[in-house]
Amino acid sequence: MSELNWTPPEVAEFYDGSSPMADKYYFGYQHLGYWYDETDDATLEDATKRLTGKIVDTLGLRRGEHLLDAGCGLGAPAIHIASEYGARVTGITISPVEAARAEARAQESGVADLVGFEVADYHSLPHAENHFDAVVAIESLFNAFDLDKALLEFHRVLRPGGRVAFSEMIKTTSASQAKKPFPQAREPMTADAWAQAFETAGFVVEEQVRCGRRVYVNSGKRYLNRHDEVSGLLAGEFGEEITADIRKGMQTAFHLGPEDVDYLILCARKP
Repeated sequence: MSELNWTPPEVAEFYDGSSPMADKYYFGYQHLGYWYDETDDATLEDATKRLTGKIVDTLGLRRGEHLLDAGCGLGAPAIHIASEYGARVTGITISPVEAARAEARAQESGVADLVGFEVADYHSLPHAENHFDAVVAIESLFNAFDLDKALLEFHRVLRPGGRVAFSEMIKTTSASQAKKPFPQAREPMTADAWAQAFETAGFVVEEQVRCGRRVYVNSGKRYLNRHDEVSGLLAGEFGEEITADIRKGMQTAFHLGPEDVDYLILCARKP
């Protein structure tokens, strides 16, 4: 299983620098969207909310349950989950900049009584055993420098019977041409490799959903178009280098077809 070369402080520094761009121009969401087909006119914000709902629905999340959002980013998904499902949500991010913005967003949204954010590393969670009813990791495990350790931490903090839902861009086969899109990312894995990783950590895999055409294909076109629309503003505010690097990463991530790349939503349970 490939490991990440970046250290946690380097990953934190990357998101400290890049997250203000996502906050201002991508509505605070740092994951892909879900469009039913090419004619679906959902906005980027609505499509990302739709994908958040698809992932969380696999958990069977109930009102009042306590959810860990592992790699919560700028907090938009956690706030959406609390608002729609009535769950308590603790979001963790390794980036102090993200955590501060997420806290401010929770105050602005009126759900601060349900949502809280912490600076923490999912490789070493500051929570007791059996603390959470569920865990969600939306496109955040590609930053794991030790995936086995992160999944064992999820298992430790979940109560018996607790569920974890994960989503990620994946390779269709071990021979796929898919490569990691950004330096701080892991190499993409196959669905079978992800299922095996969760099982090795002690989980029982209960559901796998493959929706690459609705997520990967449609997101690529729309995110590249959005980036091009605001590239002048991005370059003026954040610099031409990071603006160009973000687009290059998008091109790397989205240039392949469904024969090479898919999108996986996986839900597993702690016995």
